Amino acid sequence: MQAPDYAQGFWNPYVAGVALGLVLLMSFYLMGTGLGASGAVVRTAAVVAHSVAPEAVEQNEFFKSLFKSGGKHPLMNRIVFMVLGIFLGGFVAVLTARRFRPEVGRGPTAGVGLRLSLAFVGGVLGGVGTRFALGCTSGQALSGGATMAAGSWAFMLAVFGTAFAAAYFVRRQWS
Repeated sequence: MQAPDYAQGFWNPYVAGVALGLVLLMSFYLMGTGLGASGAVVRTAAVVAHSVAPEAVEQNEFFKSLFKSGGKHPLMNRIVFMVLGIFLGGFVAVLTARRFRPEVGRGPTAGVGLRLSLAFVGGVLGGVGTRFALGCTSGQALSGGATMAAGSWAFMLAVFGTAFAAAYFVRRQWS
């Protein structure tokens, strides 16, 4: 059986899944904690907000713990370096596979403006949901699921169920 055109040059998903599982295992073994990404976004937002309005950020219950006097800079954290490594690794991978083409991925019936609008709205909803869930899907699904946390399994079932239901409404944009 031949792989579809869109899959040419990509890893086999089963091999990629095993590799991701090994990365997660090594993360638990070497750092004592799992994978995640949303903490880097929170820390970056806090630093940007602090550069504009330091007093407001330092008085905010959520952010003030990041700016304790004598403490480390908020960006000096393993999760920030992990996200930087993800971007760097992805960039190296796309360059070495000769697949670097800046473009907007979209279906044949969706314009660039619609695609970017949907991506923006989806990003905002995902970001808000991440804060409500107290973590991103990688932290919830991979790290929480690996520790057999019932809440993480319930979260992922809700994510997949919602995505399956929402796909009905946007499917025409991709076919």
